[in-house]
Amino acid sequence: MNTAIIRAFSASSLYFRFHSLDSLMSQPVPSSPASLLPVLVLNAQADRRLKLGHLWIYSNEVDVARSPLKQFEMGQQALVTTNSGKPLGIALMNPTSLICGRIINRDESHPLDKSLLVHRFKQALALRELTFSEPYYRLVYGDSDLLPGLVVDRFGDYLVVQIAGAGMELVKNDIIDALVQVLKPEGILLSNDHSARALENLPEYTQVVYGSVPEAVELIENGTRFMAPIHGGQKTGWFYDHRVNRAQLQQYVKGKRVLDVFSYIGGWGVQAAKAGASEVVCVDASESALDGVEQNAALNGVQDIVSTIHGKAIDVLKQLIAENERFDVVVLDPPAFIKKRKDQKAGEAAYRHINELAMRLLGRDGLLVSGSCSMHLSNNALVEIVRAAGRHLDRHVQIIGQGGQWPDHPVHPAIPETEYLKAVFARVYLV
Repeated sequence: MNTAIIRAFSASSLYFRFHSLDSLMSQPVPSSPASLLPVLVLNAQADRRLKLGHLWIYSNEVDVARSPLKQFEMGQQALVTTNSGKPLGIALMNPTSLICGRIINRDESHPLDKSLLVHRFKQALALRELTFSEPYYRLVYGDSDLLPGLVVDRFGDYLVVQIAGAGMELVKNDIIDALVQVLKPEGILLSNDHSARALENLPEYTQVVYGSVPEAVELIENGTRFMAPIHGGQKTGWFYDHRVNRAQLQQYVKGKRVLDVFSYIGGWGVQAAKAGASEVVCVDASESALDGVEQNAALNGVQDIVSTIHGKAIDVLKQLIAENERFDVVVLDPPAFIKKRKDQKAGEAAYRHINELAMRLLGRDGLLVSGSCSMHLSNNALVEIVRAAGRHLDRHVQIIGQGGQWPDHPVHPAIPETEYLKAVFARVYLV
């Protein structure tokens, strides 16, 4: 074997995934990493959306006669070209999905490897350090940080990583090495026990992959301390996305009685108590989450103000209504009621029902904070749900504030799906 062929072998480990030794011997020496990748050819005119900034490639946009999708492996990197052969970038492939490719880099000379990951992590870190004075935030937010299928939450010296795509799973060792190089954490936890992995035939697992990671880690949000259960908690153990909305709530709660529904470990409720609420009641269906509420209340010295009710939200709200309970502020932060388009009608009905129950618990001139993390529910639709709930109960509604995602969940302007979070602050009263 000549020296040129030896150089080809060492150029990239990706080459061995797609070419046999015989084909390698018969091919010319590649001149760049892009030539080592299989080619995904788009139909004529199908490149327009990508040129406008989008990162997703749909299966019906592929020229399958020239680049059959069945030739690609799950998670494989591919060079994407126009129908005329002009390179558009490198994509991670899922040949069995409607979204069959996601652009990882528009520079075809740099495939996804440790070097690119280090660069992306440094870019993401620069944004977060510009915004936050303390190291508690979402460090990587998938497509918005040009890292599709990857989420990283930072809890000081500890990182929790979630991988949803096969392409990222194939380079998980590079992900770990790059995070260690950029952040030098004490520990990294792979929290890959979520259902999204099934879409790319990935197994679910949780694993400490670097250093040591305690069962719960501390974070500080809006001046309030929390212990987040990153082993076995929901998602990564904490929800950083509502940070700015929880900060906005603080101006309305001093001396008020607050009900925090779907409280998890007290993100809204404990912060309300710390901000001067006279009483806070947290409701959740998880007993372990309510144990977290009590722990976090004690951590901030507000344990005498915060109490908990265990049960399903609908059942608890109905029981409180039957008992003629009233609150000055009710916070609704439910899970996504609309996970897919087919859930739209039923999900919107569920949002309206929960908002009506919450309004019935408000005292005179009360405040409703209605949140949604359903990507398929627009901000205007949530406002309409709040309006309709108020009119059905013959109450006047005033929208006094609206909130969305904080900069550690940046929105990709070409991908509306990256903007999923909304919160409506509504004053509700009888005319």
